Amino acid sequence: GINAEYGVAHALPQPPSTSTLTTVYRNMGNDGGSIPDRRDLVRSKPKAEQADKNNQMLAAWFFCALSKRPLQEPIASCTLGKLYNKDAIIEYLLDKSAYGDGEEICGHIKSLKDIKQLKLTPNPAASASQASDKPRSAFICPLTLKEMTGSLPFVYLAPCGCVFSSAGLKAVSTSTEEKYTTDGILEKEPCPQCAKKFVNKSAAVGGDVRTINPDSEEAQLMRGAATVKSGKKRKAVAVIEGGADAEEMKEKPKKARGETASINASMGITRAVANELAAAEKARKAAMSTAVQSLYQSKNGTDGKGSKETFLTRGTFTRYA
Repeated sequence: GINAEYGVAHALPQPPSTSTLTTVYRNMGNDGGSIPDRRDLVRSKPKAEQADKNNQMLAAWFFCALSKRPLQEPIASCTLGKLYNKDAIIEYLLDKSAYGDGEEICGHIKSLKDIKQLKLTPNPAASASQASDKPRSAFICPLTLKEMTGSLPFVYLAPCGCVFSSAGLKAVSTSTEEKYTTDGILEKEPCPQCAKKFVNKSAAVGGDVRTINPDSEEAQLMRGAATVKSGKKRKAVAVIEGGADAEEMKEKPKKARGETASINASMGITRAVANELAAAEKARKAAMSTAVQSLYQSKNGTDGKGSKETFLTRGTFTRYA
């Protein structure tokens, strides 16, 4: 049509055709033409987010488990195989509130006796430039020269703290069979690095070989074995102290009798010597002449009775006069 006011022809809107309406209604849904599936009707619980294993390994092997700072020597480990900066442990022992989750991470550490300072072998290639973004460990196994990155299991020896790869320690083991002494005690082997004796068995079964950063199951076994071992040590110390006290109580009467006998013997010797000296003095005076004897006698005669004055003290003042 033509708009008379403006003198311009405009196309007036036309009603939609039947085919267009049919297409629109067909795509709108809820008219029986769409079939919803299960995921549209049922909402399942979302899966829990899983931590990245690479990040977990990096945190366990390159950072202190307590302070979360990079590992720096001196480095220590506990009975559960976790790695710590020793200064962080000392700070925690001095102030338990220094770290928010300190009690949860290392609540089993009560003193420095509960940790072992590790003897680590530096990695000479750690400071070299590398093209890859993968971090390079600062320590290696002295036997196999493998880096301590967590890709291979590493262990340390409880008596000395020397660190080796598990494969390297097995390779240099003197024997694969357990040997016992005549007393029924398991024979110890020398450490490949410092020659200190150790029991070549896993700490999970009561030995001295502790796995670094073990899985949760092995960590629980290591904790239980450490508790049993510490209990045996305390019992042995108590038995030794009790035995020492009993022996001391038994020795006390013996010592008392011996001291009494020695005192009586010394007193008898003293009396014998005094008697001998008195007899010698009497014999000496008996051999003197009458004139000399008069010098040691009182005025009243030779019996010594009466005045205590002798010729030597006569006419002088003495406290005995």
